Amino acid sequence: MLVRQEHDNGVVTYQSPLLMDLSVPHAFSTRIGGISKGPYASLNLGELAKDNATDANTAVAENYRRLREALGLTRHARSVVRQMHTGEVHVPPAEPVRPQDCPVADALVTEHPGLLLAVRVADCVPVLLAERSGRRVAAVHAGWRGVVAGVAPNAVGVMRERFGVLPGDLVAAIGPCISLRHFEVGPEVADQFRGADLAEVIDEKSFAKPHVDLQRSVRLQLRRAGVAEAAIDGTDRCTFEHAEEFFSHRRDQGVTGRLAAVIAVQG
Repeated sequence: MLVRQEHDNGVVTYQSPLLMDLSVPHAFSTRIGGISKGPYASLNLGELAKDNATDANTAVAENYRRLREALGLTRHARSVVRQMHTGEVHVPPAEPVRPQDCPVADALVTEHPGLLLAVRVADCVPVLLAERSGRRVAAVHAGWRGVVAGVAPNAVGVMRERFGVLPGDLVAAIGPCISLRHFEVGPEVADQFRGADLAEVIDEKSFAKPHVDLQRSVRLQLRRAGVAEAAIDGTDRCTFEHAEEFFSHRRDQGVTGRLAAVIAVQG
């Protein structure tokens, strides 16, 4: 189970005991500890060109600086992708490019020291992966479309194909996302989960309309990809329900900040 960390500079994150045991630098951010105002208060980590936010670029940059400072990663260069709810996985070069020049993808994999992989979420599922040696890591953004597209198991596959990492040698951490209780979907979305062999994550009995358990979906996909159940950390935190800690696109009707999940190769 993820644990809450209050850092010396005021930033609050959640971290995985399994990844901490590997000495892999990582974190799932909260909204606490930044300088942004209004609906973006306070640790907004969104990419403005993508998220159409009105928060100042300088505030977002300072928020990322504070997050890196909290993790002791001030020298690391942030590597991102243009997230479009796909199943695509990107292996970035050693030297990161500008965000506007990044490819469309929803997961990143690296073995380069000095890179800080980052994905942004505000209800979607953030997933961090690390080889037990700590030498290869991945960050995954999985909204419901990304889950259906298999972005998390795709990342596992790329780690195996590109770097020879066996799924059984992976540790995974699933970060805070919208919970089953608050993720109501239409019948057409439920049908897509059935088509992805995920019918068991749909609850059509407890609510008037179908609800989907996104965290369980990703956990199930990771297990099917070969990651051991005991090697998967999770959380009971809900981005929709726990407004004091998290941004939520659904709760805030789109006018909100972004959380980040970040990971780097073992130092």
